[in-house]
Amino acid sequence: MIETRGLRKTFQTRKRRQTTSVEAVKGVDLTVGQGEIFGFLGPNGAGKTTTLRMLATLLPPDGGQATVFGADLLKDPAAVRERIGYVAQSGGTDVALTAREELVVQARSYGIGKSEAVERAKAMIQAFDLTEYADRKSMTYSGGQRRRLDIALGVIHRPKCLFLDEPTVGLDPHSRAGLWREVRRLREEGMTVFVTTHYLEEADSLCDRIAIIDHGEIVAEGTPEDLKREISGDVVIVGLGGTVAKEGTTPGQAGTAQKALADQPFVRKVESPSEDSLRVYAENGATAIPLILRTLESAGIEPELVQLQRPSLDDVFLTKTGRTIAQG
Repeated sequence: MIETRGLRKTFQTRKRRQTTSVEAVKGVDLTVGQGEIFGFLGPNGAGKTTTLRMLATLLPPDGGQATVFGADLLKDPAAVRERIGYVAQSGGTDVALTAREELVVQARSYGIGKSEAVERAKAMIQAFDLTEYADRKSMTYSGGQRRRLDIALGVIHRPKCLFLDEPTVGLDPHSRAGLWREVRRLREEGMTVFVTTHYLEEADSLCDRIAIIDHGEIVAEGTPEDLKREISGDVVIVGLGGTVAKEGTTPGQAGTAQKALADQPFVRKVESPSEDSLRVYAENGATAIPLILRTLESAGIEPELVQLQRPSLDDVFLTKTGRTIAQG
């Protein structure tokens, strides 16, 4: 696993002959479990890459502590490097080499013997679906093909943990989905994968757990589902264009329905955004729907529409920071 406590990094910037300190990472605490895909979600400039580069021993922290699979980041960075693979956002392929050549070179750089390096390169080519073009120079590869090679280079020495910095930036949806499959396969083989991303869909669909970072600080951590449920539970949309039979109410009036639901123990909050609809916030929407229908039926209200709507990770980011992730 990976554990950090109070990890910090400050950069000095110079502008108009004045030096200014910028605290990029402000006391980050993280725990990453073995064999999980952990997502580090945040807008550009939030501190994701800086944190990742510190954990990969590419930047020295200015404060705090961290261990990576038992190796101390500050006291034994060489042991950390033995345990990890790292794939930068910009990649690291040599366009003048073929995939096979580069994989062998990468394996040899970790002290692996020549014959074993050749065998591992062959295995990586098959595992990452590179066979068709393994002996072509990588300058001819598509973005998705080159990214798969990047990851193969990052794991050829069989690390315990793989760090991926924005792995799908610039990829088309098909290539992105293919890369997700490869990451899930690595997790299934027991590898821990630490992914930075600013794509909400990627964090939601790919990651077992996520931490949201903003301005160098962790603002939320948990599974995507738990984080979304934490902010408001589920939302049930109720359309009231149907028949309303009691107390002289008429279609389009939400007051009776809102009053009937407001005091129910399974309801957190009820809002009426229009005269003919309600938003009912509940801990568990699937469980709440039949109770909502029963309550409305008792009040003589027959809804036209009942729809479950779940919060998104952007809703989580908005709640925690006051803005959407797209607004940075």
